Amino acid sequence: MGKFLFFILSTLGCSPDYSIVTGETETIVVTETVTETETVEIEVPVYIEVEVPSDAEEPGLVWVDSFTQPMSLDGIDILWVIDRSGSMNRFNADVLAGVQAMLAALPSADWRVVMINADPNHSVTSNVFPLVPGDDILDAEVMLSTLSSAHKEEGFNAVYEYIVNNPYSSTWMRNDAGLLVVFVSDEEEQSDYNYPAALDFISWYGSLRMGSVFMASIVNLDSTLSMCDWPPSVIDVGDRYIDATLSIGGTVIDICDEDWSPGVTDATHSVEPYEKLTLSHKAIADSVRVFVNGSLSAYGWYYQESDNTVYFSTIPSAGELVEIGYRYEVATPSDTGP
Repeated sequence: MGKFLFFILSTLGCSPDYSIVTGETETIVVTETVTETETVEIEVPVYIEVEVPSDAEEPGLVWVDSFTQPMSLDGIDILWVIDRSGSMNRFNADVLAGVQAMLAALPSADWRVVMINADPNHSVTSNVFPLVPGDDILDAEVMLSTLSSAHKEEGFNAVYEYIVNNPYSSTWMRNDAGLLVVFVSDEEEQSDYNYPAALDFISWYGSLRMGSVFMASIVNLDSTLSMCDWPPSVIDVGDRYIDATLSIGGTVIDICDEDWSPGVTDATHSVEPYEKLTLSHKAIADSVRVFVNGSLSAYGWYYQESDNTVYFSTIPSAGELVEIGYRYEVATPSDTGP
């Protein structure tokens, strides 16, 4: 789920303290006459403010947690895109444990899982039959063994080549199913020729399956966050994978984490419609507001302070943008003295 600061704080000290601002575009025709008439169309941003009543004296910072409700899914297709360069051999057991955690978290039907190579030269010719309900970790181990060593770490290109240019993918992938891609690599994503920026890949990927696409990345994190015994080199941090994943509210997992299962399980559950949302910060209870597509929600919902979660008694519809705005207090560090 994305977290976006769409609130604006009042500088006048009067109610309302904050409002959600959504940007829209209006086309205005400007005509200028000299010796002839020429029509020029320009784009003018129009901002719409939705006011939220609140007490001007109420303390705390403002935050918005948000999500777009997944489209109705007829099953889920899953691609594990795995770097098969030599340095990745040490993670084979972790990959299998991660896949096993996913199989345990998936529903009892309507899912298909395939592992492909992060080298597009291999993914474009892959013809491995997917794992389906009833398959287990032994079947996953056989599938992983079919991925031969490869030197390219081009996860974005590998996904594109597999889906668009590999005829075999159309024999099992379904246009009416959701799509989850899990990238696994201990090096940076290197499809920079076709995708100069991570969002170039997302602009294509996000257009698939009517937007019902999801992502997780199991990669090296920055040295300040990494769990590796030896912090990874800057060039091996998976920034492009991370940027792409976070841009659609996906899950990022440290490849050096001893247990990928919690993150993999979260990624698996992310394809399910949201019935509740745990907030990023501890909310001031009476400040919580829910907006759907920029308007105050007409849905039934309630905030439960004990677990800091908003529950929906009426589930938001597919494709709707849900934003939950609230105030939260920032803990003041105690003064320990000189």
